[in-house]
Amino acid sequence: MSAVERVVCAWLPDWPIVADGSNPDGARATAVVAGGKVVACSAAARALGVRRGMRLRQATSRAPELELRERDVEGEIRCFEPVLQQLEQHVAPRWEVIRPGLLVLPARGPARYFGGERALADRITETVAAVGFPVRVGAADTVFAAALAARQGRLVPVGQTARFLAPYPVGVLGRPELAVLLSRMGLPTLGAFAALPGDKVTTRFGADGAAVHRTARGLEARGLSTRTPGQDLTVAHVFEPAGTLLEPVAFAAKELARRLHERLAAAGAVCARIEVALELAGAGAQSGKRLTRLWRHEGKLSELAVAERVRWQLTAWQETGALTDGGGAATGIVRLTLRPEALSAATGRQELLFGARSATAEMQTAAARLQAMLGHHAVTRVELGGGRGPAERAIRVAFGDVPPEHRLPDGPWPGRLPAPHPAWVPARPNQARLLDADGESVAVSARLVLSAPPARLIVEGGRPEAVQGWAGPWPALEQWWNADRARRLVRMQVVTEAGPAWLLVLEQGQWWAEAHYG
Repeated sequence: MSAVERVVCAWLPDWPIVADGSNPDGARATAVVAGGKVVACSAAARALGVRRGMRLRQATSRAPELELRERDVEGEIRCFEPVLQQLEQHVAPRWEVIRPGLLVLPARGPARYFGGERALADRITETVAAVGFPVRVGAADTVFAAALAARQGRLVPVGQTARFLAPYPVGVLGRPELAVLLSRMGLPTLGAFAALPGDKVTTRFGADGAAVHRTARGLEARGLSTRTPGQDLTVAHVFEPAGTLLEPVAFAAKELARRLHERLAAAGAVCARIEVALELAGAGAQSGKRLTRLWRHEGKLSELAVAERVRWQLTAWQETGALTDGGGAATGIVRLTLRPEALSAATGRQELLFGARSATAEMQTAAARLQAMLGHHAVTRVELGGGRGPAERAIRVAFGDVPPEHRLPDGPWPGRLPAPHPAWVPARPNQARLLDADGESVAVSARLVLSAPPARLIVEGGRPEAVQGWAGPWPALEQWWNADRARRLVRMQVVTEAGPAWLLVLEQGQWWAEAHYG
Protein backbone atom coordinates (compact mmCIF):
# COMPACT_ATOMS: atom_id res chain seq x y z
CA MET A 1 0.00 0.00 0.00
CA SER A 2 1.17 3.47 -0.77
CA ALA A 3 1.37 6.25 1.79
CA VAL A 4 -1.89 7.85 0.54
CA GLU A 5 -4.04 4.72 0.36
CA ARG A 6 -6.79 4.53 2.94
CA VAL A 7 -6.86 1.63 5.40
CA VAL A 8 -9.80 0.21 7.32
CA CYS A 9 -9.15 -1.79 10.50
CA ALA A 10 -11.45 -4.21 12.32
CA TRP A 11 -10.71 -4.83 15.99
CA LEU A 12 -12.48 -7.46 18.09
CA PRO A 13 -11.91 -6.32 21.70
CA ASP A 14 -10.44 -8.72 24.25
CA TRP A 15 -10.12 -11.48 21.65
CA PRO A 16 -7.91 -13.80 23.78
CA ILE A 17 -10.65 -13.67 26.44
CA VAL A 18 -13.42 -14.18 23.88
CA ALA A 19 -11.63 -17.07 22.16
CA ASP A 20 -11.00 -18.80 25.50
CA GLY A 21 -14.77 -19.22 25.83
CA SER A 22 -14.80 -19.71 29.62
CA ASN A 23 -16.12 -16.21 30.32
CA PRO A 24 -18.26 -15.26 27.29
CA ASP A 25 -20.09 -12.32 28.88
CA GLY A 26 -17.02 -10.90 30.67
CA ALA A 27 -18.88 -10.89 33.98
CA ARG A 28 -16.04 -12.58 35.87
CA ALA A 29 -12.62 -11.08 36.45
CA THR A 30 -10.51 -13.06 33.98
CA ALA A 31 -7.08 -12.43 32.48
CA VAL A 32 -5.11 -14.20 29.76
CA VAL A 33 -1.40 -14.24 30.53
CA ALA A 34 1.79 -14.91 28.58
CA GLY A 35 5.39 -14.33 29.55
CA GLY A 36 4.43 -13.34 33.10
CA LYS A 37 2.23 -10.46 31.95
CA VAL A 38 -1.44 -9.83 31.25
CA VAL A 39 -2.12 -9.79 27.50
CA ALA A 40 -5.91 -9.41 27.78
CA CYS A 41 -8.49 -9.02 30.53
CA SER A 42 -12.27 -8.99 30.85
CA ALA A 43 -14.37 -5.91 31.58
CA ALA A 44 -14.87 -7.10 35.17
CA ALA A 45 -11.09 -7.33 35.61
CA ARG A 46 -10.59 -3.83 34.21
CA ALA A 47 -13.16 -2.53 36.68
CA LEU A 48 -10.91 -3.85 39.47
CA GLY A 49 -7.86 -2.05 38.05
CA VAL A 50 -6.27 -4.82 35.97
CA ARG A 51 -4.73 -3.58 32.74
CA ARG A 52 -3.09 -5.15 29.70
CA GLY A 53 0.70 -5.31 30.15
CA MET A 54 0.57 -5.61 33.94
CA ARG A 55 2.79 -8.11 35.72
CA LEU A 56 0.95 -11.01 37.30
CA ARG A 57 1.79 -10.02 40.86
CA GLN A 58 0.48 -6.50 40.36
CA ALA A 59 -2.69 -7.78 38.66
CA THR A 60 -3.47 -10.35 41.36
CA SER A 61 -2.80 -7.82 44.11
CA ARG A 62 -5.44 -5.54 42.60
CA ALA A 63 -7.87 -8.39 41.97
CA PRO A 64 -7.20 -11.36 44.30
CA GLU A 65 -10.12 -13.27 42.74
CA LEU A 66 -8.67 -12.87 39.24
CA GLU A 67 -8.97 -16.03 37.12
CA LEU A 68 -5.83 -16.65 35.05
CA ARG A 69 -5.70 -18.40 31.67
CA GLU A 70 -2.54 -19.27 29.75
CA ARG A 71 -2.62 -17.83 26.25
CA ASP A 72 -3.47 -20.25 23.43
CA VAL A 73 -2.63 -18.46 20.18
CA GLU A 74 -3.47 -21.49 18.07
CA GLY A 75 -6.91 -21.65 19.67
CA GLU A 76 -7.39 -17.94 19.05
CA ILE A 77 -6.70 -18.42 15.34
CA ARG A 78 -9.05 -21.41 15.09
CA CYS A 79 -11.83 -19.35 16.66
CA PHE A 80 -10.99 -16.37 14.44
CA GLU A 81 -11.05 -18.27 11.14
CA PRO A 82 -14.90 -18.27 10.79
CA VAL A 83 -14.88 -14.50 11.26
CA LEU A 84 -12.29 -14.12 8.49
CA GLN A 85 -14.25 -16.38 6.17
CA GLN A 86 -17.43 -14.35 6.66
CA LEU A 87 -15.58 -11.08 6.05
CA GLU A 88 -14.03 -12.46 2.87
CA GLN A 89 -17.37 -13.72 1.64
CA HIS A 90 -19.56 -10.73 2.51
CA VAL A 91 -17.19 -7.72 2.55
CA ALA A 92 -13.95 -8.13 0.59
CA PRO A 93 -11.10 -10.61 0.01
CA ARG A 94 -7.45 -10.24 1.01
CA TRP A 95 -7.74 -9.12 4.59
CA GLU A 96 -4.35 -8.83 6.33
CA VAL A 97 -4.12 -10.49 9.73
CA ILE A 98 -1.95 -8.54 12.17
CA ARG A 99 -2.91 -10.89 14.99
CA PRO A 100 -6.07 -12.80 15.88
CA GLY A 101 -8.73 -10.19 16.56
CA LEU A 102 -7.01 -7.41 14.60
CA LEU A 103 -6.98 -7.18 10.80
CA VAL A 104 -6.77 -4.50 8.12
CA LEU A 105 -7.95 -4.00 4.56
CA PRO A 106 -7.25 -1.44 1.80
CA ALA A 107 -10.37 0.71 1.97
CA ARG A 108 -10.57 2.33 -1.46
CA GLY A 109 -12.20 -0.43 -3.52
CA PRO A 110 -14.62 -1.79 -0.87
CA ALA A 111 -15.63 1.76 0.17
CA ARG A 112 -16.53 2.63 -3.41
CA TYR A 113 -18.52 -0.59 -3.76
CA PHE A 114 -20.57 -0.13 -0.58
CA GLY A 115 -21.01 3.64 -0.94
CA GLY A 116 -18.37 5.15 1.37
CA GLU A 117 -16.25 4.32 4.38
CA ARG A 118 -19.16 4.69 6.81
CA ALA A 119 -21.21 2.19 4.82
CA LEU A 120 -18.19 -0.13 4.68
CA ALA A 121 -17.73 0.11 8.46
CA ASP A 122 -21.42 -0.69 8.99
CA ARG A 123 -21.13 -3.68 6.67
CA ILE A 124 -18.13 -5.00 8.61
CA THR A 125 -19.95 -4.53 11.92
CA GLU A 126 -23.04 -6.36 10.68
CA THR A 127 -20.98 -9.22 9.23
CA VAL A 128 -19.01 -9.84 12.42
CA ALA A 129 -22.12 -9.44 14.58
CA ALA A 130 -23.77 -12.18 12.51
CA VAL A 131 -21.01 -14.55 13.65
CA GLY A 132 -21.71 -13.53 17.25
CA PHE A 133 -18.87 -11.17 18.16
CA PRO A 134 -18.63 -7.42 18.82
CA VAL A 135 -16.26 -5.40 16.65
CA ARG A 136 -15.00 -1.84 16.35
CA VAL A 137 -14.02 -0.41 12.99
CA GLY A 138 -11.67 2.48 12.24
CA ALA A 139 -10.17 4.02 9.13
CA ALA A 140 -7.19 6.29 8.50
CA ASP A 141 -4.34 6.91 6.05
CA THR A 142 -2.00 4.31 7.61
CA VAL A 143 -2.25 0.88 9.22
CA PHE A 144 -0.90 2.21 12.53
CA ALA A 145 -3.42 5.04 12.72
CA ALA A 146 -6.30 2.84 11.58
CA ALA A 147 -5.58 0.40 14.43
CA LEU A 148 -5.73 3.24 16.96
CA ALA A 149 -8.85 4.66 15.32
CA ALA A 150 -10.57 1.27 15.56
CA ARG A 151 -10.30 1.36 19.33
CA GLN A 152 -12.42 4.52 19.25
CA GLY A 153 -14.63 3.34 16.39
CA ARG A 154 -13.55 6.44 14.49
CA LEU A 155 -13.14 7.18 10.78
CA VAL A 156 -10.31 9.68 10.53
CA PRO A 157 -10.86 12.05 7.55
CA VAL A 158 -8.46 11.94 4.63
CA GLY A 159 -5.34 13.99 5.33
CA GLN A 160 -6.11 14.33 9.06
CA THR A 161 -4.14 11.32 10.28
CA ALA A 162 -1.21 13.34 11.65
CA ARG A 163 -3.60 15.57 13.59
CA PHE A 164 -5.42 12.50 14.94
CA LEU A 165 -2.15 10.95 16.12
CA ALA A 166 -0.68 14.12 17.63
CA PRO A 167 -2.17 13.81 21.18
CA TYR A 168 -1.09 10.17 21.65
CA PRO A 169 1.92 9.51 23.92
CA VAL A 170 5.10 8.32 22.24
CA GLY A 171 4.76 5.02 24.09
CA VAL A 172 2.19 3.81 21.52
CA LEU A 173 5.01 3.55 18.95
CA GLY A 174 6.16 0.31 20.61
CA ARG A 175 9.73 1.54 21.20
CA PRO A 176 10.12 1.73 25.02
CA GLU A 177 13.71 3.03 25.04
CA LEU A 178 12.93 5.67 22.42
CA ALA A 179 9.78 6.68 24.32
CA VAL A 180 11.74 7.21 27.54
CA LEU A 181 14.37 9.25 25.71
CA LEU A 182 11.83 11.40 23.89
CA SER A 183 9.96 12.09 27.13
CA ARG A 184 13.20 13.22 28.77
CA MET A 185 13.81 15.50 25.80
CA GLY A 186 10.43 17.15 26.35
CA LEU A 187 8.72 15.36 23.45
CA PRO A 188 6.05 13.25 25.17
CA THR A 189 3.52 13.15 22.31
CA LEU A 190 3.52 11.98 18.70
CA GLY A 191 2.75 15.52 17.60
CA ALA A 192 5.86 16.89 19.30
CA PHE A 193 8.00 14.10 17.86
CA ALA A 194 6.54 14.54 14.36
CA ALA A 195 7.49 18.25 14.41
CA LEU A 196 11.22 17.38 14.45
CA PRO A 197 13.06 17.66 11.10
CA GLY A 198 13.32 14.28 9.40
CA ASP A 199 17.04 14.54 8.64
CA LYS A 200 17.82 15.37 12.27
CA VAL A 201 15.81 12.36 13.45
CA THR A 202 17.68 10.04 11.08
CA THR A 203 21.05 11.39 12.23
CA ARG A 204 20.18 11.05 15.93
CA PHE A 205 18.07 7.86 16.00
CA GLY A 206 19.03 5.94 12.85
CA ALA A 207 16.83 4.03 10.43
CA ASP A 208 14.44 2.68 13.07
CA GLY A 209 13.93 6.15 14.51
CA ALA A 210 13.27 7.52 11.03
CA ALA A 211 10.64 4.81 10.45
CA VAL A 212 8.69 5.60 13.62
CA HIS A 213 9.05 9.32 12.87
CA ARG A 214 7.22 8.69 9.60
CA THR A 215 4.59 6.81 11.58
CA ALA A 216 4.13 9.77 13.94
CA ARG A 217 3.71 12.06 10.93
CA GLY A 218 0.83 9.95 9.64
CA LEU A 219 2.84 8.18 6.92
CA GLU A 220 3.52 4.50 6.37
CA ALA A 221 6.87 3.54 7.92
CA ARG A 222 7.98 1.56 4.87
CA GLY A 223 10.10 3.15 2.22
CA LEU A 224 9.93 2.52 -1.54
CA SER A 225 9.88 -1.02 -2.88
CA THR A 226 13.29 -2.56 -3.51
CA ARG A 227 12.00 -5.23 -5.86
CA THR A 228 13.65 -5.21 -9.27
CA PRO A 229 11.69 -5.96 -12.46
CA GLY A 230 11.27 -9.69 -12.95
CA GLN A 231 12.51 -10.54 -9.43
CA ASP A 232 10.35 -13.21 -7.81
CA LEU A 233 11.01 -14.08 -4.17
CA THR A 234 8.12 -16.56 -3.88
CA VAL A 235 8.95 -20.00 -2.46
CA ALA A 236 6.84 -23.13 -2.88
CA HIS A 237 6.84 -26.82 -2.07
CA VAL A 238 5.04 -29.43 -4.19
CA PHE A 239 3.77 -32.58 -2.45
CA GLU A 240 3.96 -35.80 -4.48
CA PRO A 241 1.72 -37.57 -3.80
CA ALA A 242 -0.75 -35.07 -2.37
CA GLY A 243 -0.58 -34.97 1.42
CA THR A 244 -3.52 -35.26 3.82
CA LEU A 245 -1.59 -35.00 7.11
CA LEU A 246 -0.69 -31.58 8.50
CA GLU A 247 2.59 -32.55 10.17
CA PRO A 248 4.56 -32.99 6.91
CA VAL A 249 3.07 -29.77 5.56
CA ALA A 250 4.02 -27.87 8.71
CA PHE A 251 7.53 -29.32 8.53
CA ALA A 252 7.81 -28.20 4.88
CA ALA A 253 6.65 -24.75 5.97
CA LYS A 254 9.72 -24.41 8.21
CA GLU A 255 12.01 -25.09 5.25
CA LEU A 256 10.03 -22.70 3.04
CA ALA A 257 10.27 -19.97 5.66
CA ARG A 258 14.04 -20.44 5.81
CA ARG A 259 14.36 -20.21 2.02
CA LEU A 260 12.09 -17.16 1.97
CA HIS A 261 14.22 -15.28 4.48
CA GLU A 262 17.39 -16.25 2.63
CA ARG A 263 15.96 -14.77 -0.57
CA LEU A 264 14.84 -11.63 1.23
CA ALA A 265 18.28 -11.23 2.81
CA ALA A 266 20.01 -11.73 -0.53
CA ALA A 267 17.78 -9.05 -2.05
CA GLY A 268 18.41 -6.70 0.91
CA ALA A 269 14.68 -6.49 1.55
CA VAL A 270 11.95 -7.09 4.10
CA CYS A 271 8.27 -7.56 3.38
CA ALA A 272 5.20 -5.99 4.94
CA ARG A 273 3.07 -9.09 4.62
CA ILE A 274 3.23 -12.75 3.57
CA GLU A 275 0.62 -14.64 1.61
CA VAL A 276 0.17 -18.27 2.65
CA ALA A 277 -1.45 -20.29 -0.15
CA LEU A 278 -2.54 -23.92 -0.35
CA GLU A 279 -3.52 -25.71 -3.54
CA LEU A 280 -5.73 -28.76 -2.97
CA ALA A 281 -6.31 -31.91 -4.94
CA GLY A 282 -9.70 -33.60 -4.84
CA ALA A 283 -12.59 -34.33 -7.05
CA GLY A 284 -15.41 -32.22 -8.40
CA ALA A 285 -15.73 -28.76 -6.90
CA GLN A 286 -12.72 -29.30 -4.68
CA SER A 287 -10.35 -29.98 -7.59
CA GLY A 288 -7.82 -27.19 -7.85
CA LYS A 289 -9.22 -25.32 -4.87
CA ARG A 290 -6.89 -22.62 -3.51
CA LEU A 291 -6.87 -21.29 0.05
CA THR A 292 -5.02 -18.08 0.87
CA ARG A 293 -4.42 -15.94 3.92
CA LEU A 294 -2.35 -12.78 4.41
CA TRP A 295 -0.28 -12.30 7.56
CA ARG A 296 1.27 -8.97 8.51
CA HIS A 297 5.06 -9.28 8.68
CA GLU A 298 6.73 -5.80 8.56
CA GLY A 299 10.18 -7.39 8.77
CA LYS A 300 9.65 -8.43 12.40
CA LEU A 301 8.84 -12.13 12.06
CA SER A 302 11.69 -14.61 12.06
CA GLU A 303 11.63 -17.64 9.80
CA LEU A 304 10.47 -19.81 12.69
CA ALA A 305 7.73 -17.34 13.60
CA VAL A 306 6.54 -17.43 9.99
CA ALA A 307 6.52 -21.24 10.03
CA GLU A 308 4.54 -21.22 13.26
CA ARG A 309 1.89 -18.95 11.76
CA VAL A 310 1.62 -21.26 8.76
CA ARG A 311 1.04 -24.17 11.14
CA TRP A 312 -1.62 -22.17 13.03
CA GLN A 313 -3.32 -21.35 9.75
CA LEU A 314 -3.28 -24.98 8.60
CA THR A 315 -4.86 -26.06 11.87
CA ALA A 316 -7.53 -23.37 11.56
CA TRP A 317 -8.39 -24.45 8.02
CA GLN A 318 -8.62 -28.06 9.16
CA GLU A 319 -10.86 -27.20 12.14
CA THR A 320 -13.25 -25.18 9.94
CA GLY A 321 -13.51 -27.90 7.29
CA ALA A 322 -11.73 -25.97 4.56
CA LEU A 323 -9.43 -28.95 3.91
CA THR A 324 -12.30 -31.41 3.36
CA ASP A 325 -14.64 -32.09 0.48
CA GLY A 326 -18.41 -31.86 0.63
CA GLY A 327 -18.64 -35.29 2.25
CA GLY A 328 -16.18 -34.52 5.03
CA ALA A 329 -13.28 -36.50 3.57
CA ALA A 330 -9.82 -34.91 3.71
CA THR A 331 -8.55 -33.51 0.42
CA GLY A 332 -4.90 -33.76 -0.52
CA ILE A 333 -2.56 -30.77 -0.33
CA VAL A 334 -0.72 -30.41 -3.61
CA ARG A 335 1.29 -27.22 -3.15
CA LEU A 336 2.24 -24.83 -0.34
CA THR A 337 3.39 -21.34 -1.33
CA LEU A 338 4.78 -18.39 0.63
CA ARG A 339 4.77 -15.12 -1.28
CA PRO A 340 6.22 -11.90 0.21
CA GLU A 341 4.40 -8.66 -0.59
CA ALA A 342 5.16 -4.94 -0.27
CA LEU A 343 8.95 -5.21 -0.18
CA SER A 344 11.12 -2.48 1.31
CA ALA A 345 14.78 -2.00 2.19
CA ALA A 346 16.08 -4.02 5.13
CA THR A 347 17.74 -2.18 8.01
CA GLY A 348 19.45 -5.30 9.34
CA ARG A 349 18.91 -7.66 12.25
CA GLN A 350 21.10 -10.36 13.78
CA GLU A 351 19.62 -13.37 15.51
CA LEU A 352 21.37 -14.32 18.75
CA LEU A 353 21.11 -17.24 21.12
CA PHE A 354 23.75 -16.76 23.81
CA GLY A 355 24.89 -13.27 24.76
CA ALA A 356 26.39 -11.34 21.87
CA ARG A 357 27.59 -14.38 19.93
CA SER A 358 25.91 -15.43 16.71
CA ALA A 359 24.24 -18.80 16.56
CA THR A 360 26.24 -21.30 14.54
CA ALA A 361 24.71 -23.33 11.74
CA GLU A 362 24.85 -26.47 13.93
CA MET A 363 23.11 -24.64 16.76
CA GLN A 364 20.39 -23.37 14.42
CA THR A 365 19.83 -26.85 13.00
CA ALA A 366 19.59 -28.45 16.44
CA ALA A 367 17.23 -25.76 17.71
CA ALA A 368 15.04 -26.05 14.61
CA ARG A 369 14.74 -29.82 15.02
CA LEU A 370 13.77 -29.49 18.68
CA GLN A 371 11.19 -26.86 17.81
CA ALA A 372 9.79 -29.07 15.06
CA MET A 373 9.28 -31.87 17.62
CA LEU A 374 8.32 -29.90 20.74
CA GLY A 375 6.94 -26.59 19.50
CA HIS A 376 8.25 -23.14 18.65
CA HIS A 377 8.67 -22.01 22.27
CA ALA A 378 10.47 -25.18 23.39
CA VAL A 379 13.88 -23.62 22.68
CA THR A 380 14.45 -20.20 24.17
CA ARG A 381 17.30 -17.88 25.02
CA VAL A 382 17.39 -15.64 28.07
CA GLU A 383 18.05 -11.93 27.70
CA LEU A 384 18.47 -9.40 30.48
CA GLY A 385 16.06 -6.51 30.40
CA GLY A 386 15.03 -3.65 32.60
CA GLY A 387 13.32 -3.74 35.98
CA ARG A 388 14.25 -3.86 39.63
CA GLY A 389 13.29 -7.39 40.65
CA PRO A 390 14.90 -10.58 39.33
CA ALA A 391 11.70 -11.84 37.69
CA GLU A 392 11.37 -8.62 35.70
CA ARG A 393 14.87 -8.74 34.26
CA ALA A 394 14.87 -12.23 32.73
CA ILE A 395 13.20 -12.29 29.30
CA ARG A 396 12.76 -15.61 27.52
CA VAL A 397 12.69 -15.31 23.73
CA ALA A 398 11.92 -18.21 21.41
CA PHE A 399 14.93 -19.11 19.27
CA GLY A 400 14.68 -17.25 15.96
CA ASP A 401 12.41 -14.51 17.32
CA VAL A 402 13.29 -10.91 18.08
CA PRO A 403 12.85 -9.72 21.70
CA PRO A 404 9.38 -8.30 22.46
CA GLU A 405 9.11 -4.59 21.77
CA HIS A 406 7.17 -4.00 24.99
CA ARG A 407 10.01 -5.18 27.22
CA LEU A 408 11.35 -2.78 29.83
CA PRO A 409 14.33 -0.62 28.84
CA ASP A 410 17.76 -1.34 30.33
CA GLY A 411 17.69 1.52 32.76
CA PRO A 412 18.97 3.15 34.88
CA TRP A 413 16.82 1.53 37.58
CA PRO A 414 17.39 3.13 41.02
CA GLY A 415 16.65 0.59 43.72
CA ARG A 416 17.52 -2.42 41.54
CA LEU A 417 18.36 -5.49 43.59
CA PRO A 418 22.19 -5.75 43.77
CA ALA A 419 24.34 -8.88 43.54
CA PRO A 420 24.47 -11.64 44.65
CA HIS A 421 21.45 -12.59 42.57
CA PRO A 422 18.94 -15.28 43.57
CA ALA A 423 19.60 -18.84 42.41
CA TRP A 424 15.94 -19.66 41.69
CA VAL A 425 13.16 -17.39 40.46
CA PRO A 426 9.74 -19.05 40.02
CA ALA A 427 7.62 -18.30 36.99
CA ARG A 428 5.01 -16.88 39.34
CA PRO A 429 5.73 -15.59 42.85
CA ASN A 430 4.26 -17.65 45.66
CA GLN A 431 2.05 -16.16 48.34
CA ALA A 432 3.81 -15.94 51.69
CA ARG A 433 3.12 -14.96 55.30
CA LEU A 434 5.73 -13.20 57.39
CA LEU A 435 4.63 -13.35 61.03
CA ASP A 436 5.86 -11.88 64.28
CA ALA A 437 6.16 -13.70 67.62
CA ASP A 438 2.42 -13.20 68.30
CA GLY A 439 1.37 -14.68 64.97
CA GLU A 440 0.44 -11.31 63.44
CA SER A 441 1.46 -10.35 59.92
CA VAL A 442 4.54 -8.11 59.83
CA ALA A 443 3.71 -4.72 58.32
CA VAL A 444 5.97 -1.95 57.03
CA SER A 445 5.21 1.70 57.72
CA ALA A 446 5.61 4.59 55.30
CA ARG A 447 8.94 5.33 57.04
CA LEU A 448 10.10 1.76 56.37
CA VAL A 449 9.80 0.62 59.98
CA LEU A 450 8.72 -2.96 60.70
CA SER A 451 5.69 -3.39 62.95
CA ALA A 452 7.56 -6.16 64.82
CA PRO A 453 10.62 -8.37 64.32
CA PRO A 454 9.86 -11.29 61.94
CA ALA A 455 9.61 -14.65 63.73
CA ARG A 456 8.18 -17.13 61.22
CA LEU A 457 7.90 -17.41 57.45
CA ILE A 458 5.29 -19.52 55.68
CA VAL A 459 5.64 -19.88 51.93
CA GLU A 460 2.69 -21.27 50.00
CA GLY A 461 2.87 -25.07 50.02
CA GLY A 462 5.52 -25.17 52.76
CA ARG A 463 5.79 -25.50 56.53
CA PRO A 464 6.35 -22.60 58.95
CA GLU A 465 10.05 -21.83 59.35
CA ALA A 466 11.71 -19.84 62.11
CA VAL A 467 13.37 -16.63 60.97
CA GLN A 468 17.03 -16.30 61.95
CA GLY A 469 17.80 -12.95 60.31
CA TRP A 470 16.68 -10.43 57.75
CA ALA A 471 17.84 -7.44 55.71
CA GLY A 472 15.80 -4.50 54.52
CA PRO A 473 13.15 -3.39 53.85
CA TRP A 474 14.01 -1.56 50.63
CA PRO A 475 11.32 0.55 48.98
CA ALA A 476 10.35 0.77 45.29
CA LEU A 477 7.88 3.29 43.88
CA GLU A 478 7.20 2.61 40.22
CA GLN A 479 5.23 4.59 37.61
CA TRP A 480 3.83 6.96 40.21
CA TRP A 481 2.77 9.24 37.35
CA ASN A 482 0.38 6.59 35.93
CA ALA A 483 -2.61 5.83 38.16
CA ASP A 484 -3.36 2.56 36.36
CA ARG A 485 0.18 1.18 36.64
CA ALA A 486 1.52 2.79 39.82
CA ARG A 487 3.16 0.35 42.25
CA ARG A 488 4.42 0.85 45.79
CA LEU A 489 6.27 -2.10 47.28
CA VAL A 490 9.11 -3.08 49.59
CA ARG A 491 11.57 -5.99 49.42
CA MET A 492 13.26 -7.92 52.20
CA GLN A 493 15.75 -10.75 52.41
CA VAL A 494 14.84 -13.28 55.09
CA VAL A 495 17.02 -16.18 56.33
CA THR A 496 15.26 -19.15 57.95
CA GLU A 497 16.43 -22.23 59.83
CA ALA A 498 15.93 -24.32 56.66
CA GLY A 499 18.88 -22.66 54.96
CA PRO A 500 19.51 -19.90 52.40
CA ALA A 501 17.53 -16.71 52.22
CA TRP A 502 14.24 -15.82 50.57
CA LEU A 503 13.58 -12.61 48.68
CA LEU A 504 10.19 -11.33 49.83
CA VAL A 505 8.02 -8.57 48.40
CA LEU A 506 5.24 -6.72 50.24
CA GLU A 507 2.65 -5.12 47.98
CA GLN A 508 -0.77 -3.85 49.09
CA GLY A 509 -0.57 -5.76 52.37
CA GLN A 510 0.35 -9.12 50.81
CA TRP A 511 3.73 -10.80 51.14
CA TRP A 512 5.10 -12.72 48.14
CA ALA A 513 8.10 -15.07 47.86
CA GLU A 514 9.74 -13.65 44.74
CA ALA A 515 12.96 -15.67 44.68
CA HIS A 516 15.19 -18.03 46.65
CA TYR A 517 18.95 -17.92 47.19
CA GLY A 518 19.47 -21.61 47.92
